[in-house]
Amino acid sequence: MSEPSTLKRTPLYPVHKALDARLVDFAGWEMPVQYRGVLEEHLAVRERAGLFDVSHMGEISISGPKALDAVQWLTSNDAARLADGQAQYSALTTPAGTPVDDILVHRIASDSFLLCVNASNDDKDFAWIRQNIPAGATAEHVSDQYAQLALQGPAAAGILANLTPAPLSAMKGFTFTRDKVAGRSALLARTGYTGEDGFEIYCAPGDAVAIWEALFDKGRSAGLEPVGLGARDTLRLEACLALYGNDIDDTTTLLEAGLGFIVKLDKERFVGRDALLAQNKQGLKRRLAGFEMVERGIARHGYPVSVAGQVVGQVTSGTYGPFVRKNIGLAYLPVETATPGCEFDVIIRAKPVRARVVRTPFYKRER
Repeated sequence: MSEPSTLKRTPLYPVHKALDARLVDFAGWEMPVQYRGVLEEHLAVRERAGLFDVSHMGEISISGPKALDAVQWLTSNDAARLADGQAQYSALTTPAGTPVDDILVHRIASDSFLLCVNASNDDKDFAWIRQNIPAGATAEHVSDQYAQLALQGPAAAGILANLTPAPLSAMKGFTFTRDKVAGRSALLARTGYTGEDGFEIYCAPGDAVAIWEALFDKGRSAGLEPVGLGARDTLRLEACLALYGNDIDDTTTLLEAGLGFIVKLDKERFVGRDALLAQNKQGLKRRLAGFEMVERGIARHGYPVSVAGQVVGQVTSGTYGPFVRKNIGLAYLPVETATPGCEFDVIIRAKPVRARVVRTPFYKRER
């Protein structure tokens, strides 16, 4: 008799079992890595639509009369630019200008914000916020109050429109609204982690199965497929979206990671501003660069990379891109090498294999 699992499970675990998904340990959660296959699921999202269970993601609320000041202090982007119902990509930062985590900030109201954080950093992020939040604002760990589904792909809006009265056509990217989905209350955000148009559906855990089933009831004829974490990873890499723990962590600054667009140095103050301001003035020594393999071989996370025979770092993310049909990856390179057209080697099974820096993202959807 097998031992009971010590891994956490989302409300959709019975659905994944019924679909015969391949389940794996991800950040302490028993999650589906694939259903039909990574290649098929990846192409379904690019060409039609895919539905992900991302209920393992964390949620933290910040409220109070000084909620905006708190978010401004804790994060690198400028939350003062947000109106109610708008969201932004941002980062919690350390004094060294490195990310505690990359996050999504949702402005509910001037005194209420909802942060979506990575599953692997959920508890760490909350502890960091509690430790650094200024007076006049309160942080609450609300992950247990939410399940989260991600509906992504060119057919996503059409499928969802059958189940909600929300004015989806009027919603721009990085906006959100509260409305009903399949008769259940939800927060609908037009965001995503695939490079495609799509929506994140935040709902009560007890409503997750009903919403999942309703989406498939309306979406099956449009080619909707369940998608696991395997294709989520290949999709985000084609779109050149960073993965915490691979491409960014507490050893990499936001500027080195190419995330300067979420670093607002003109803000009067935020954690890590001084370090990032100094690095921006001094200039970078290394930068995260996208590359394609010139010679045959797939670069994988952790493979060494060398320039002129000297190891200078390692591959942070690498795979075969199912839609772009190329072997692609990301790596930190000296700035003089991190320019499109420059070549270097990826060490694959002790053998140097040629790669070339290219412009990113590898894939960008037509708008």
